[in-house]
Amino acid sequence: MRYMVMHYQTQENEDGVVPSAEEQKAIGEYIRDMSLSGVFLTGEGVHSSRKGARLDVADGAVRVIDGPFAEAKELIAGFAILDVSSLEEAVEHARKYALLVGTHRVDVRQVVEFADLALPDQA
Repeated sequence: MRYMVMHYQTQENEDGVVPSAEEQKAIGEYIRDMSLSGVFLTGEGVHSSRKGARLDVADGAVRVIDGPFAEAKELIAGFAILDVSSLEEAVEHARKYALLVGTHRVDVRQVVEFADLALPDQA
């Protein structure tokens, strides 16, 4: 099963503070180990919201709001797609990663697979 693990910004991330060389090394080693074991399929971090935009959609109208945004803790800082056998295994990897990156929140969500979709037979 594939799970998406999303970690959230800290105010330090949003302010452009990068992890120390030691922290970056530990994070890199953990991701390398997950990659070599076949658990880590892909993942990326994202820049602070000052380099982004938000689209609000209401009543058929789209309003574009340029960053930065006020609540850093509500913003995604990055994601990973893991291939694991259970939610519990995904949560354990997310726990270890959260402690490495120092985030206050991580969401773990199962990825919708094609087989999960209720599609009519394609005859």
